[in-house]
Amino acid sequence: MIHININKALHGVNGGMSLDIDLDIKQGEFIALTGASGSGKTTLLRILAGLEEAEGEIEVNNLFWLKNRKSLKPQKRSIGFMHQENSLFLNMSILQNLLFVQKDLDLALRLLSLTGLTELKDKYPKTLSGGQKQRVSLCRSMMRKPDILLLDEPLSALDAKMRTQLQLEILALHKEFNTTTIMVSHDPSEIYKLSTRTLVLENGRIIKDGKTKEVLLKSQGSQKFSFEGELLELKEVDVVIIAIVAIGQQIVEIVVSKKEAENLKVGQRVILGTKAFAPTILRPSQ
Repeated sequence: MIHININKALHGVNGGMSLDIDLDIKQGEFIALTGASGSGKTTLLRILAGLEEAEGEIEVNNLFWLKNRKSLKPQKRSIGFMHQENSLFLNMSILQNLLFVQKDLDLALRLLSLTGLTELKDKYPKTLSGGQKQRVSLCRSMMRKPDILLLDEPLSALDAKMRTQLQLEILALHKEFNTTTIMVSHDPSEIYKLSTRTLVLENGRIIKDGKTKEVLLKSQGSQKFSFEGELLELKEVDVVIIAIVAIGQQIVEIVVSKKEAENLKVGQRVILGTKAFAPTILRPSQ
């Protein structure tokens, strides 16, 4: 069991704010953290890893990592941390990169096998593709069999095919080692495929917490489905108006009436939904 009750003053996109988190996580959960940029997601991961200070308590499996301003050093925390940047040692082979973390050859070879890297174990990072480097980074983050695996958008720079492959490997390692995983992501499909529980942060606070399907597949009234996105453009085509909306990694078009368009503004967040295959678009409630 992991208990987090922390507070830290931050400077957000709208000025000063407080990261105020009170959260319990069960062993083996896969948690997705999502929300607008600047809401405190990465800061929370860094506090868990001991890379930033905070007030409050962090208790992991009956051991306090933070209490009464006393903080356990990062190297003594059972944490694996995977970033967008792989930060591999360029002068070491792939196998040496893993063994630098923990001299456990059997575990290193097992991780390389699980991620399809066995044949590359003697290669050096500069010879690898971006996806292969992130695989190595994933393996390295698991070399201590951590209690908690932290993932800070590690796949955001990869193409769709490689991203899907790495998602499968992350999930496989999560299940193989029964690791508690906390992932920052803005990609709804990634969150849906990987996590069992989703937390939405806004201005340093958790505003939604629930099973991933319930959080993502929210319904509004009698709508069959609804998705939140950003309105990119409103354009007139012949006698109709087309709204261009970004939803996650997708760009979609929807026909709107002139009356609907009057209430819409480019750049705002909107909700797309459907009732009996008749799409609707509206502003989210404030």
